[in-house]
This record gives sequence, structure tokens and C-alpha cells, in this order.
Amino acid sequence: MKLLFNIILIFLLLIAFVPFFRRFVFHLLVGRQLIKEQERQYKAQQQRQRANAGVKVDNTPPDANPSSRFRGGEYVDYEEVK
Repeated sequence: MKLLFNIILIFLLLIAFVPFFRRFVFHLLVGRQLIKEQERQYKAQQQRQRANAGVKVDNTPPDANPSSRFRGGEYVDYEEVK
């Protein structure tokens, strides 16, 4: 019984004070699932980007020349609402 207690105590001390061991235990418990989820999200993002590849947004009208730039507009008074 004392041997089991010593093993558990050493294990807890390693987890508490040794960062390398802590990272190893975390990787065993959570890391693989985390990596799989990241890969799944990356693949889903790539598929969304491929689906939207045909969409192209052009902010300037094709018949606008550079001399007809926006020179200003009407100013609207505003009232601050509290």
C-alpha cells in the first residue's frame, strides 16, 4: 500500500513541477483529439474557400475613370443619443 502511495505521490509531483512531463500527459489525454479537430476545421475551411472561389467582388464600377473620384457628399447633422 505504501508503494502505491509513493508512486501516486511521485506522479503528482512530476505533473506539478515538471513542465515537460505535464505537456506529455496533456498530449496523451487531449492532444490527439485537439489535432484531429484542428485538421477537420482546416479541411472544412478549404472546402468553403473552394466553393466561394467563383465569387469575385469589384468595388469600383468598370466604366468609372480615375478623374471621377469621390469628391464629397452631403453632410448630415446628427444628434448624440444617450
